[in-house]
Amino acid sequence: MSTTNGSIAPGASRTTLAPPATNSTRPRSTGLIPTNNVTTKEGVTVRTRIDPTLTVDDVVRQLCVNLKVTEPSSNFALRDKDTDELIVNENLRKKIKNKANLKLVNAPNIEAAEIVQKLVIRDEKTFKMALWSLKKFIREEKFAQEFLNRGGVPELAEVICTEHGNTLAYALEAMHNLMDLDYGWSTLDNTFVFKVVQILSSPYSLINVCRPATAILKKLVEADPMNAPGPLIASSSRAPPVAPPGSVYRYGFQIVFQQMRREKGSLETVVNRLGSADTAMILHSMMLINSLLSHVNDTEWDEFISELERLNVRKAVIRLMSSHNIDDLTSSILDFQANIVRVTYRKKSTLVEPEVEPLHESALEYIWNCSKVQEGRDSDGEVLKWQKLGFSSENLVSEFQEVGELGLDCLRNFVADDPDLFSKVILEQLSRPVDRRCPIARASNEIVELLAEHWVIFAPAYSTSTTYQPFFLNFYRVHALATQFFLRMWDESGSAAGDFSRIVALARSQVKVALQRENIKPWHEVERDFLDCEYRAVRDRQMQELEAEDDLLSKVPVRNLKEKITRESAEFVRQQRIQCLFQGAWFVNGIPTPANGLSRRPNGQWRFMRLDNGLKYLHYVDSAVQFPVRNGLEDLPERIEIAAITQIATGTCASPPNILRDHLDLPPPTNLTPSPLSFSLLTATEGSLADQIASDPSRWADWTDGLNMLRRDSGHGYIKALTEIGLKIKLLDLSGEKVDIPSGLVAGLPPSNTDFFFSDLI
Repeated sequence: MSTTNGSIAPGASRTTLAPPATNSTRPRSTGLIPTNNVTTKEGVTVRTRIDPTLTVDDVVRQLCVNLKVTEPSSNFALRDKDTDELIVNENLRKKIKNKANLKLVNAPNIEAAEIVQKLVIRDEKTFKMALWSLKKFIREEKFAQEFLNRGGVPELAEVICTEHGNTLAYALEAMHNLMDLDYGWSTLDNTFVFKVVQILSSPYSLINVCRPATAILKKLVEADPMNAPGPLIASSSRAPPVAPPGSVYRYGFQIVFQQMRREKGSLETVVNRLGSADTAMILHSMMLINSLLSHVNDTEWDEFISELERLNVRKAVIRLMSSHNIDDLTSSILDFQANIVRVTYRKKSTLVEPEVEPLHESALEYIWNCSKVQEGRDSDGEVLKWQKLGFSSENLVSEFQEVGELGLDCLRNFVADDPDLFSKVILEQLSRPVDRRCPIARASNEIVELLAEHWVIFAPAYSTSTTYQPFFLNFYRVHALATQFFLRMWDESGSAAGDFSRIVALARSQVKVALQRENIKPWHEVERDFLDCEYRAVRDRQMQELEAEDDLLSKVPVRNLKEKITRESAEFVRQQRIQCLFQGAWFVNGIPTPANGLSRRPNGQWRFMRLDNGLKYLHYVDSAVQFPVRNGLEDLPERIEIAAITQIATGTCASPPNILRDHLDLPPPTNLTPSPLSFSLLTATEGSLADQIASDPSRWADWTDGLNMLRRDSGHGYIKALTEIGLKIKLLDLSGEKVDIPSGLVAGLPPSNTDFFFSDLI
């Protein structure tokens, strides 16, 4: 390496420096063209030619020798002058090729020691700059280790608890960046968590303070013992798992929500910030809400979900759907949508037990009081109460069996929309002959079933939608509109008790029409479709639909069969794809095309990747040659977090000119043609995490589909195809045996005694 002093002042001499010579003669100028400019700590800029075969330590050592620096070279490091990026062996060649301006600075461990000292002293002249540097450097391994060893975390936490304004913002950003590491911050206690909640909730906090405070709470929620990598310390079946000593996975939903309870209005503040003018603040708030929804435990589930519903978080998210098109925010909104699907499924699966649950008893009491109906007695002297509202019996546990707590909530919201109208409708029905009455409560539950069927709410945490579903988030309002439609169709058609299933079929048809094109259809058209349509028009359209489709497919048993096959197909495709990811595979490290943005330079031309059993990380190793990889993750030291991947892009990188060459970091050809078997794992902030080329189309399809299915973004074509094939095979079997498929099945009476056994043959 040779170095030439840059001109420090006009007329200054230029001198060529080189590594120490082996004899006493003066080193001659090599005449080589410098590759980079290096600025010293004193502000002197030297033009330097750096040999790309050297390590960074060797480069720094030679710089110190040539510049006659008396301190040990281990006290120094190189950084990019423009970005402050630390120069390491992995990025040195790239910096040389790009002729980046470098600077000679303190080594990360020296820098960390000085910053900790400045945090302790808090000199106004150096304090803010120290925090500014800390938030940039804390992600670096050597810097972080020294910062932690010197007790930097308690000092930083103390700064957060006492400072304000921009100083507090820098400290919070530094803590958030530190929490990207999976170690070192396990000493943060409830006092610190409560302080962050207070900062977040304060109306006087600056927006640049609220953003990192929100992000820190999200990190704490996700640091749940259940998310800890590796084995957990055994605990009782009732108690939550315990994280190992020193692990940062010791917080979680309960810790954070307890502190949010202490600060009144904290959750309301987070929801209100979804209406902020600052997009980054909206994104952080959305991500915190999603984390809370994803990690809420059974103990606080009812309280937390009820509070979110009270704060109208769904309405706030619906507004975001129409006002923002940013990719990161779109992903967060879709995650929220999926979380609400999970919430809806849980409500639908929760039994209504008024004798056990006070909330259920309270809701039913409200519904009864709003009806303004008096209890009566039937001909046998039995109490006649709930049947007056349209239930089939007085056994409410059985009446809500299929729709659960969701059905109760929908009925209560329907009543609360207009209690006087509800009472009027109930009294009007009671004035009619028994067989001409519309069973309003049964109709409400049936509408819940239709909407659950329309939005495919049949499994926990399963959502296939990749588009916005604002009408789904308006579930209760859609239910109210559809129930009003049911009542109107009953009256306009002059229906009797035996026509209930016919009106249900009309409602099913209208739900399908009214809720189509959900991501672009305005709400007023939905209201018009339910409230203004005429019975004759709906009936005519339904007849056309029945003529257009096979009558066999409209029968209830066939629809149930199709739903079952759909679930089985979805699980089959998911397991098949993800099994390929569990096995792992070798890929060529591709050269990103210019449109792919930033990317990380691999250490070799081959990469082996494998998904861990927790479905959270892709573990990998880069190598110059392929080698047998053992089972497990021992041979795969690096990893990529699945949650950090925002998009799996295809056709994004080109094959290296010659994959057998050792130096893939040479300038690529001018015309790069993306390989059809290539894909990239993209993030919103760091560009590409990986640029890979599969060996064949089958491996490419398995991995791109598998990765997308982890993000709920793919596989629908295969699922639909498998469902149609499976359904046709089943129906061919039935038609071949001339089995008559009924429109519905009625269960017989239970056996009168236990004198029977189940046959082995079905």
